[in-house]
Parts: sequence; C-alpha cells; structure tokens
Amino acid sequence: MNIRTFRIGGIHPEENKITAEIETKVAALPKQAIFPLSQHIGAPTKAVVKKGDRVKVGTLIAEAGGFVSAPIYSSVSGTVFKVDTAIDATGYRVPAIIINVDGDEWEESIDRSEKLETLDMHPELTPEEIVERIKKAGVTGMGGAGFPTFIKLCPPPTAKPECVIINAVECEPYITSDYRLMMEHADEIVVGLTLLMKAAKVDKGYIGIETNKPKAIQLLTEKTANDQRIEVVPLKQRYPQGGEKQLVDAVIRRQVPAPPAIPVNVGAIVQNVGTAFAVYQAVMKNKPLFERYTTVTGKKITNPGNFLVRMGTPMKDLIETCGGLPEGNNKILAGGPMMGKALTTTEVPVCKGTNSITVISDKEAVRKPIQPCIRCAKCVSACPMGLEPFLLATVSAMHNWEKAEAEDITSCIECGSCQFTCPSHRPILDNIRLGKSTVMGIIRARNAKK
Repeated sequence: MNIRTFRIGGIHPEENKITAEIETKVAALPKQAIFPLSQHIGAPTKAVVKKGDRVKVGTLIAEAGGFVSAPIYSSVSGTVFKVDTAIDATGYRVPAIIINVDGDEWEESIDRSEKLETLDMHPELTPEEIVERIKKAGVTGMGGAGFPTFIKLCPPPTAKPECVIINAVECEPYITSDYRLMMEHADEIVVGLTLLMKAAKVDKGYIGIETNKPKAIQLLTEKTANDQRIEVVPLKQRYPQGGEKQLVDAVIRRQVPAPPAIPVNVGAIVQNVGTAFAVYQAVMKNKPLFERYTTVTGKKITNPGNFLVRMGTPMKDLIETCGGLPEGNNKILAGGPMMGKALTTTEVPVCKGTNSITVISDKEAVRKPIQPCIRCAKCVSACPMGLEPFLLATVSAMHNWEKAEAEDITSCIECGSCQFTCPSHRPILDNIRLGKSTVMGIIRARNAKK
C-alpha cells in the first residue's frame, strides 16, 4: 500500500479519538432553535421570515445576501419567536432568527425515504442543474471554513479543474463525526462524489483518508471498486493534512502557491466528506442543509458520542445529553483542540460548520506560563506553509504590518502547529491571527481604492 503525505512541516498530536466506535444517535429536538444569519464565508444572509411566522422543517428562513453566500433553512417546525441577535462561536452578538419549536412537521418536497439514488438513475441531471440544486440547498463546506460549495464548482475561466478530492482526513484530535459518517453512509458519500465530479466536469475523483481509519479505507475501497475513476488514497497520520493545500500536495503531489491562489489553480477541487453527503441529499433528496453529524467529546465527559444534530440546537443541550460538564475548570471548544474556538457560553447553537464540541478539563484547559523564545526553530520546522511563525508573531505584536505582509502572513492557515510545538508556550498563533486579520483588512482597503 502506497501511503502518501504532504511534504512541508506537520506534527502528530495525541489522537484521543475516544468516540470513534460509538454509533451516531439522533439528537433530541431543542425547545428553541437559534439560526445565526452568517454561517459561511461571505455575505450574511437576509431573513425572509418575521416574528409570528409558522415554519416547517426545510422552510427557507434566510436568503443569500450576495454571490458569495448561502441560504439558511429551518431545521425545526414551529413559530418564529423573533429576528434579533444571538452569541455565536466567535463570542460576538450576531443577527439571528430564533424559532420556538413545536412538533416536527417537514416540508412535503423533501424525500425522506432511505432508497439510494445514483447518478445512473438520473440522466437528466446536467452539471448546471447539479450546481443549481447545491446552491439552492445552502450547502457549504462542512469541515469548518464554510465556503459556499457551488462557488468551488464554478472556478474562474483561468483555472481548469482536473479532479475532485474528498477530504476524509479528520486529522484534528478528538473529532470522529466524519469517520462515523463514512462508516454509516458510505454509499451516499460515493454518489455525492460522482455528483461533484459531474458538476465540475472532471473524470477523476480521490478520497483521502488517514491510516488511523482502516475500516473506512476498506469500506470505501470496496464501494468504489467498480468505478475506475475514483481512487481511495491512504494517507500517513499527520496534522494538518486536512488543510486544502496540504491535502492537494499529499494526494496529487502539487503545491498550491500563496494567496490568492486556490487548489483549483493546480487542477483540484477539494470538498469535505460531510459536504459530499450534503450534496447527495440536496441533489437526490431535495433536502436543504439543516442538520449535520457532530461529535461531543472530552476525556472527562461521562457519555461522549456522535450525533445527528439539527442546526440551531444550543450546544448546552448536547452537553447535557452526554452527562453535563465535568467538575472543575473546563474549556469548551466549537471544533477540536487545534483549531476550535473557545466558547464564552454554551448557549451557542450548532451551525453548518460545527463538526465537534470538545470539552478540555482541568490542567489541560489552563495555559502554561509564557517563557522567552529560545530560538529553537521548532515552529519553523512544524509550519506546513513553510513560514517563519516566530517572526510573524513578533512583527504582529509590534504592529509592523508592512513587514508582516512582506513575510506572507496571509498564507498562514491558522492550524496551530507552531504554538503546539513551542517549548516556551508562547502565544504565537494568537499574535499571528491578529496580524493576519489586520493585514487582510489593509489589503482589502487598498484594493477598494483601485
């Protein structure tokens, strides 16, 4: 077996995949569902419902607010309580629609049957029709970044896609929602990949899976055995292999240049495995994106598990389902320990990009005292983008934005490998994030004047 990986940097944090073999359960409906109007990269959506409106599961509640945007559908039936603000995973109050849940009545247009639909059964599906259905259903990247899926399938004229790569890596410690999805819905994922390939007008598809998931590799290899166009690619365990640029390098041995270059500039369209499943449901079942697989985990959580969750469900409901928060100091993350965001409240709802709720307890939740940099260059060796994190962190702390831009700070993927390896426990990524967001703001302002 030829096991591939990316060529620059990378680390191997402790896995802690304690929920890997726990079958997915359907999470209980919330009493009240909260839908932030921005659950994706790009323009926020615009509410199309008002206080007092009745909605069903699958009713459009917010339409796209621009080209780079994705509509939002209700995951519950009930009455719109108010269109107001709510705290999301960033810790800020954002515009949101809040719905009081009553029953579980679905829109009749959604096909709720278990029958597997394949592309062979639907010759009427043109690439344009597939893209339109994905766009209408509000499908976005399910790995965390949340980029509207249809846009990746409509690359600029200067770029020619040659393949679709399914990101089934799940290299973040603790998280197992993608793994459970593969084990429980492999057929639908394969059909989702064929839909993405047809939409992108390519005849080659890859599924990249790390070797710590041998059952998933075997299952998907069996499911794709009769389709010569699709290759399941076993990948060496290495973080952050789930990063688009790292995955492209590992699978097809091409390196994506610095921004504004994207994977399609070297011929690849990358989609998360959860996105492939959502594409299947959107195109074949007329089902908008309103629920997702989510892991709730932590070493001291009583009953950790994987759940099929309706979006808008407050995270506290899921934590309570798993036995509540452990005693002592806890840090609750939306996402995994490497790239997840620490929450200020558990009232935050599950959104399109919520693949995990991770509870880090006691000593692990507390940062160690910051020591002076010892110039060991471990952060340089670990950086998967070939940057110099110690330098970027220093110039950001000094507000030297010109130098930060010159040193390619916008290429940082915020994976946290630098901070993870630092023996002095320096807040390298914290400073780089500040510098990166500031520099990107400066670049946008400069471009607006042109």
